[in-house]
Amino acid sequence: MTTEAFDPSATSGGRSHWQTLISLLPYLWPKGLPQLKVRVLLAMVFLILAKVASVSVPFFLGLVVDELGGDLNAAIVLPIGLIAAYAVARVMSQAFGELRDAAFARVGQHALRQVALRTFRHLHGLSLRFHLERRTGGLSRVIERGTKGIDFLLRFTLFNILPTLLEIGLVCGIFLFRFDAWFALVTFVTVSGYIAFTLIVTEWRLKFRREMNKQDSEANTKAIDSLLNFETVKYFGNEAHEARRFDSAMERYESAAVRSQTSLAMLNVGQGGIIGGGLFIILIMAGTGVANGTLSMGDFVAINAFMMQLFMPLNFLGFVYREIKQSLVDMEKMFELIAVHSEVQDKPSAVPLAVDGGSVEFDAVWFQYESRRPILHDVNFSVPAGKTVAIVGPSGAGKSTISRILFRFYDVAEGAVKIDGQDIRDVTQGSVRDAIGIVPQDTVLFNDTIRYNIAYGRPDATLPDIQEAAKLARIDDFVSGLPDGYDTMVGERGLKLSGGEKQRVAIARTILKKPRILLFDEATSALDSKTEKEIQASLREVSADRTTLIIAHRLSTVVDADEIIVLDEGRIVERGRHGDLLRMDGRYAEMWARQQQVAEYQERMHEMLDETEETKSLTLEPAAQ
Repeated sequence: MTTEAFDPSATSGGRSHWQTLISLLPYLWPKGLPQLKVRVLLAMVFLILAKVASVSVPFFLGLVVDELGGDLNAAIVLPIGLIAAYAVARVMSQAFGELRDAAFARVGQHALRQVALRTFRHLHGLSLRFHLERRTGGLSRVIERGTKGIDFLLRFTLFNILPTLLEIGLVCGIFLFRFDAWFALVTFVTVSGYIAFTLIVTEWRLKFRREMNKQDSEANTKAIDSLLNFETVKYFGNEAHEARRFDSAMERYESAAVRSQTSLAMLNVGQGGIIGGGLFIILIMAGTGVANGTLSMGDFVAINAFMMQLFMPLNFLGFVYREIKQSLVDMEKMFELIAVHSEVQDKPSAVPLAVDGGSVEFDAVWFQYESRRPILHDVNFSVPAGKTVAIVGPSGAGKSTISRILFRFYDVAEGAVKIDGQDIRDVTQGSVRDAIGIVPQDTVLFNDTIRYNIAYGRPDATLPDIQEAAKLARIDDFVSGLPDGYDTMVGERGLKLSGGEKQRVAIARTILKKPRILLFDEATSALDSKTEKEIQASLREVSADRTTLIIAHRLSTVVDADEIIVLDEGRIVERGRHGDLLRMDGRYAEMWARQQQVAEYQERMHEMLDETEETKSLTLEPAAQ
């Protein structure tokens, strides 16, 4: 399965229920964990003992009735032992059932945790393309319903369906050998008819439940997407529009839910009719046996108890089967998600990257996100160890694509990207990313503390280390002035901080990581001129003796680079130092002149605003006196 093949809102159909169950089995018999295997075996033993005790209960009840209906003197003495046996059998049936649940609890919870962990790790292992195309709301529902489905399946398949089937076999065997073959036959036909009816109608109903799931995911996706973009909704006053989109999806969900509930009522009525008919026939046969003298009153009571004891879980079996089918539907999507293959994978022979100086080389690189739209065309450049190279160009030139390729979020179509002479496709992805530190253009923080977000560059860092990195990023004074200091929560996606503050947290995070290679992707784009100059000084200090690749739009930030590469439409059109490029009077010189004009205009505007404020101050001063 490719990364493009997964759609959280689409109906399942690529996997059969048997495939889904088989995918779950290894988690119930985990390798290397003999203690859990012992628990599985103990649970099965307790399950059998519980059912043996359960089917003995009607026997003791029938014997008690016969004794009470016999000689009066015997009735005073003898039934006490039988009543005690009846009570003990009921207690042991429940006790063995509880022991079964207790023995299996750790197995079930371990399986649930391992499946959830595998899904979580798999999601982080998928390529950037998958995460750019995913729909977070629908995806979260797939995982949520899938894990709940596994929990239900483990508890009810093993401890309801299997025990009920075992009990059906035991009761049919008792009827066959203890009473009459006709009792066994009627019981078998009734149960078979019940199961067949449940299977057929439930399979028919599944399409309504699948449609409910699809519309539920659709509505959840729209809701989360809208809430994540709360400010945009407010900017354009589109609250009513978002409500209509959400209500449209919920209306489709409502329609599917009504059809599902109506068909459920039909299923329940049919199941009740089959059970009632079978019980009627069995009791007529038992009553006839009592009248003929072939059966005692105790036998009649025992047969009725057997049937009631059998039909009670069988009636529940209908609900359990429906829910198990739904759980399988829910699990299908999660296992389909686990089956999605990552576009970028380590080779079996991949070894960790051996970083020496940290030189970077793009050797005749061609790349496209899709075949119809090439992005990079025969890109060649190198960043010697300890040097700084800047890549500039207009929007859409392919600058950020270079950073994604260097991090190996994508593999190149042709050519090679090398670090210290090693093709990054031949080494592990983790080691490549460990060697590189990035300050991205769009900084998104975790909804946690400032301390946590800075320490994300090195989770085991101490507070003094974090504070030192914050000082270099010129954010320590700001954080220290907050009421909660480094324990201040930044809000979802860091929205409680300004753009410049978020950017400085990202810079501190990268400084703390201490990578051999630094990548600044518009690292100061959200900062004012004064702060930008301070950060630039810090970045120069941090990047000293480190290989540094700067992707920039503001040319003023790269004038000191050892080499500047001008990229346009995925091709290198110019390269050289700042002064050399200006003397070429080409694309770079044109961009420089344009940005200088903008900078001069902005400076004049600031001067005019300062003069206006000063005039207001002088005008108001006499009045204040």
